[in-house]
Amino acid sequence: MIADGLKAAIGLFVCVIVQSSILGGVSVLAGTPDLVLVALVCVALLRGSVFGAVAGFWAGLLLDTATLGTMGVTALLLTVFGFWIGRYGETTARDRTHAPFLSVLVVSALAVTGELVLDYVLGQAAPARDAFATLPATTVLNLILTLPVYALARRLFPPRELADRAREVRLLG
Repeated sequence: MIADGLKAAIGLFVCVIVQSSILGGVSVLAGTPDLVLVALVCVALLRGSVFGAVAGFWAGLLLDTATLGTMGVTALLLTVFGFWIGRYGETTARDRTHAPFLSVLVVSALAVTGELVLDYVLGQAAPARDAFATLPATTVLNLILTLPVYALARRLFPPRELADRAREVRLLG
């Protein structure tokens, strides 16, 4: 479990650095890919709700610090998304091929909506028209990122059932 936490912390740290330094300036059809969100969804699906919530808080705090945004907004959103997607992974079969894609699709839409709501509650400018105009392109870019990120996450975080079976001792006789 400690090894999984360390792998997740390092992986999400690298994702935050790539997101804030490279992908933050990339704009394809007015949408920007969100690597941190996709990586969090993949980790939360594979490791569960509590692990996803802690990983979401860690990644959100790092992203808030790196982008000099309002401290805690991204951390709060990613904590909630990590918990929800982790819970979805716990209650359904993780081996279903549609699970990461469906999760990224839903969380991409909820991220825009949640950020607008939090900005409104905090009294900051929240241009909903601009945010929802970029939503389709951002969602498509996130879905494109899902396949390679989920494949890497499955290598780093193999399903626990397989790891438990590998350690299982069989009695002969």
